[in-house]
Amino acid sequence: MAGGGAYVHHIKSRNYYEDKVTTYVLVSCFVAAMGGLLFGYDLGITGGVTSMDPFLLKFFPSVYKQVKDGLKGHKCTYCKYNNELLTLFTSSLYLAALIASLFASNTTRILGRKTSMFLGGLFFLVGALLNGFAINVHMLIVGRLLLGFGVGYCNQSVPVYLSEMAPPNIRGALNMGFQMMITIGILIANFINYLTAEHEHGWRISLGVGAAPALLLCVASLFLGDTPNSMIERGEYGQAKIILQKIRGTQKVDDEFQDLIDLIEVARQVVHPWKTITQHKYRPQLTLCSLIPCFQQLTGINVIMFYAPLLFQTLGFGGDASLMSAVITGSVNVIATIISIFSVDKFGRRILFLEGGIQMFLCQISVGLMIAMKFGVKGEGSFSKGEADLLLFIICLFVAAYAWSWGPLGWLVPSEICPLEVRSAGQAINVAVNMFFTFAIAQVFLSMLCHFKFGLFFIFAGLVTVMTIFVALLLPETKNVPIEEMNRVWGTHWFWRRFVPEDVVASDSGHNHKPSP
Repeated sequence: MAGGGAYVHHIKSRNYYEDKVTTYVLVSCFVAAMGGLLFGYDLGITGGVTSMDPFLLKFFPSVYKQVKDGLKGHKCTYCKYNNELLTLFTSSLYLAALIASLFASNTTRILGRKTSMFLGGLFFLVGALLNGFAINVHMLIVGRLLLGFGVGYCNQSVPVYLSEMAPPNIRGALNMGFQMMITIGILIANFINYLTAEHEHGWRISLGVGAAPALLLCVASLFLGDTPNSMIERGEYGQAKIILQKIRGTQKVDDEFQDLIDLIEVARQVVHPWKTITQHKYRPQLTLCSLIPCFQQLTGINVIMFYAPLLFQTLGFGGDASLMSAVITGSVNVIATIISIFSVDKFGRRILFLEGGIQMFLCQISVGLMIAMKFGVKGEGSFSKGEADLLLFIICLFVAAYAWSWGPLGWLVPSEICPLEVRSAGQAINVAVNMFFTFAIAQVFLSMLCHFKFGLFFIFAGLVTVMTIFVALLLPETKNVPIEEMNRVWGTHWFWRRFVPEDVVASDSGHNHKPSP
């Protein structure tokens, strides 16, 4: 890339900027993180809604009959909810989010991070209202597609916004605010499902309430300041400096402001960021932005998040018990994410990834064994009260492991590793891959449960093993590394250093101990 030397020169002194934690930063990051409420609310709401009899009777009568036959023992327990149209209701959102994330990349770069957040909230608002007032399946699916566009735009812009606003020493914690809001959204959705389950039109309330956080995000985003990086990209230098001073809590930002200008001037020479990120020297970023979101979904977490009530009903929990179990797992999700927020910048990313992977592996094996011993291949059997409680406890341990590791870190790490010139493309790849595998899991899980039965949990355990080995070998620690100085991480890694130009490695390593003259 032309101008690469200038890029290296101006990231050297970044460790020596004043990085205060200001109220402005905290408030801005809190408001932006509300974009996660939209994603979380949808993750939590669909499983409960699709377990409600009035919803099934109105839109999926064949599934309703299937479920009743299963309860009477006329259908295999594993296959009660296996219906492609029903899974399309859940998965269509994530296919739309995948497509939207590709457009959102350019919107985020050209119009700014806050504009993308506003558009995401607007799409979600209209989609939630369509779902709440739906009178047929077509209206339902169109609403889901609009929800998907909202999720795609928010998931593209919010992590980038948080990473660019946060000081390096608390970047992990503030970026995890996005995942925190996702877990809160899931919990709220589970609780609303529990309260509305017995109401004839409870499903309308559950789906329609999603408009509330969307409206909140739309209004709040109008009052947000964009990131200095984004403003300089768009030539708003004066306003960018004012925002930078607010972020740092000091008027002495001339050095950092000039460095940002120089960095962005170099980034502007990259006309095609999508093509640029495929270059040899960006191989670490491209690989991690592709594989981390892939592995995040292959943990099997969305089996719990999407279909918790259906899964619990399949395994013999009653209707109310299955919805309450979903509330319990949602609560565990929130608590464990809080633990992650307070530990990620202290202990680092790698140790949380590794511990979470080992714990998830043990939980998947345990769940698979319990279901195998009780239901067998034919799917005949049920859990006693004590066994059901033990199963729920193990699932909660699985959710906790995910919530303090792959859940928040799956969004944090890809958003912080890309240099500015390919950041929008890297985040778009992250969101697109995440949405593709979210769509795939949502679409095929009920069918896979029907065909693979308890063996499905052993498959997920095998995938967790692969991803944990991947982290152990190929993920460097990024704790406390300034976002624009990430090249030094690759330069000292046993594998990735072969991709980073030698002048970048030499310059960064030479500046770890003293400021540049």
